[in-house]
Amino acid sequence: MSNEVQDYASRLSDPNSRKMGTFSYIPVMTEEQIRKQVQYIVDQGWNPAIEHTEPEYASSHYWYMWKLPMFGETDVDRILEEIELCKKANPNNHVRLVGYDNYKQTQGANMVIYKAPLDEKKLEKMEIASTVKHYVKAHR
Repeated sequence: MSNEVQDYASRLSDPNSRKMGTFSYIPVMTEEQIRKQVQYIVDQGWNPAIEHTEPEYASSHYWYMWKLPMFGETDVDRILEEIELCKKANPNNHVRLVGYDNYKQTQGANMVIYKAPLDEKKLEKMEIASTVKHYVKAHR
């Protein structure tokens, strides 16, 4: 039995390695796996919502909401269609799916289901933003 702890190569200094939630530590989900996650949200009675943001702001607490949450929506195909519409309208943004539990007043699920490709310009912006954020924190 090994006492070693696995360290995932996720560093603020390396934008390509950054993780966004639990599901980011596993391989990218297939369409069928995403469908199962949407079905799970529906089965729990949670309200699905779709959000998106630019990759350089993905670590921010604020993401743009794609339309309103889909209150009471139980049609998995309709939810998946909205996800696709969000991706097509915002091809350079990450997209995440949220399941809001209106009884507990919290998120029951939250997962990034599409990661936008990162070009060199975006990577540079992300690295600069990370450096500035750390500088400000250290010099308060």
